Amino acid sequence: MPDPPAARTLQESLAIGSRARRRVAFRLLPLIFLTYVVNYIDRVNVSLANLRMSADLGFNDYVYGLGVGMFYLTYVLFEIPGALVVERWSARKWIARIMISWGAITILTGFIHNATQFYSVRLLLGAAEASFFPGMIVYLTHWFRLRERSLAIACLYSALPAASLFGAPLAGWLLGVHWFGLSGWRWLFILEGIPAIALGIVTLFYLTDYPSQARWLPPDERDWLRNELDAELQAKKKLRDFTILEAFCDPRILLLTAVWFLTLCGVLGNTYWLPTFVKRISGFSDRTVTSLLMLPALMAIAVTLLNGWHSDHTAERRWHVAIPLITAGLVYGLLIAFRHSFYLALVFILLGSGVIYALHPVFWAMPTSLLSKSAAAASFGLINSVGQLGGLAGPYLIGILNSRTHGLTASFGFIALTYLSATILVMCLRIRDPFESSRDRNEAMPGSSRSL
Repeated sequence: MPDPPAARTLQESLAIGSRARRRVAFRLLPLIFLTYVVNYIDRVNVSLANLRMSADLGFNDYVYGLGVGMFYLTYVLFEIPGALVVERWSARKWIARIMISWGAITILTGFIHNATQFYSVRLLLGAAEASFFPGMIVYLTHWFRLRERSLAIACLYSALPAASLFGAPLAGWLLGVHWFGLSGWRWLFILEGIPAIALGIVTLFYLTDYPSQARWLPPDERDWLRNELDAELQAKKKLRDFTILEAFCDPRILLLTAVWFLTLCGVLGNTYWLPTFVKRISGFSDRTVTSLLMLPALMAIAVTLLNGWHSDHTAERRWHVAIPLITAGLVYGLLIAFRHSFYLALVFILLGSGVIYALHPVFWAMPTSLLSKSAAAASFGLINSVGQLGGLAGPYLIGILNSRTHGLTASFGFIALTYLSATILVMCLRIRDPFESSRDRNEAMPGSSRSL
């Protein structure tokens, strides 16, 4: 017996939606992933260069820690305006501008000779890269529904450990070269700045700002996606249509900002000091250290994608953020207790460095369920800009702790404390998914799927 017209219409809509989601994911996510790989390599390659740079230039831990943190002063200043530019003007053009300028400044970093020049290029790099990440989050809200957004953000965030996976062995090789009178750490900056410029040009011509502009989508898929995203936008407005000022004063946004600040104090403090931590614990060569850093990178890719998928599948956010924080905090606590056992200390530091990445995509799915349009863009900028101050505080404080204690124990305690404090704040969050009822209806439909 043939299906009734209503059933056929429902099945056709589900098929169109499945094709649209798949086409969008395959078109956009690979390039977004690649741009973030290059972005993160250029941001943290200073941690790998420091295996030789500080010794060559006569920097102590204080100078290096302060220089690393200077990046975040200018980064924070331009974060919110840049995120608004993405929402109100063009993500494609703004992201291309960011990539070309940061690539040029990364190359310039290869020619520094003193602390003043180091501080200057870090400030310039922060200004150039500002709003790249919140701009990407805003861009993903233009293309992915809330129920698939955590996994989409996980695909973006998996670029961070992937950057370590590719960047660490490359750095290990480059640190050993000496071409045309320039040390290997200088070539590390020079050669890693070039891909950012090239990708910036590609981004300008490849990305599309909105589904309505996507000529590469068939008309039925383009209409389906636009209607779905418009329906989500209207659902948010029914709950409450926030102004930018109201969003900034919302207790949930302020709490998310505090969580992100504490988290990044630990994450970025650990990121910029991790090669130094591993080298001082193990005494291994530069190439062995950079090879070991591939282990937490592999773990981070797996847990990021798995946690993002599971959060979307279960429609749960809070515990998917809290559990990685608790785990990483406890691991760094154990690192202090077993710091005199070489093998256990090495295992704990690599484990703690990898597992923390699981929280990132789920965390950023939380504010996207609350806000839309300019209020969302500005709030993403606020959360990330204040949070990125942790990139100033974390590396700087670890540099001070290392210098004053002449050991690593205090630094490990600081990282554990930031993670466990962030856990307490996360558990105070109460964010209801405004699309639970629509999700339940979709799950009841035959053939429905959350897959990208």
